[in-house]
Amino acid sequence: MTWLPADFVHPERVDLPGGYYLRPIRGTDTELDYPAVMGSRERLWSLYGEAWGWPPATMTYQQDLDDLIRHEAEIEAHESFNYALFDEAGTALLGCVYIDPSRKAGADAEVSWWVVDAQVGTQLERDLDALVPAWLAQEWPFRQPCLVGREVSWQDWLARPDLD
Repeated sequence: MTWLPADFVHPERVDLPGGYYLRPIRGTDTELDYPAVMGSRERLWSLYGEAWGWPPATMTYQQDLDDLIRHEAEIEAHESFNYALFDEAGTALLGCVYIDPSRKAGADAEVSWWVVDAQVGTQLERDLDALVPAWLAQEWPFRQPCLVGREVSWQDWLARPDLD
């Protein structure tokens, strides 16, 4: 199986309880993304630092903008997906969901997600934790998505053999 079927149409919006929603991230979201990421940077680094080198302590607004523009282009090309989690009004970015082609054996997609520090342990985080696996099963064409950091630790994931 290739990464995605040629006729796959990615979801444009996914609703969560309480009026929250996910949608593909865009470069124009930098004004909301940068404070969300940098406000939770230490915890995000503990999750993604070893694997992705992200987010660096010195990340600038321009670097974040460049990243989001790259993500937007990757989404459009169906190379990978970054969905941002927003409040009902769309005025606060509260986390992200990443869906990428697997770089490791034993999975066809690697999926991870986070919420901002202020949402850790809240109902919103629990709702996102419940939504992502169900959403993947219902809306995405994967046979073996790996929920990295959830069903497999980052350390174990990184230790898996790379795909050829």
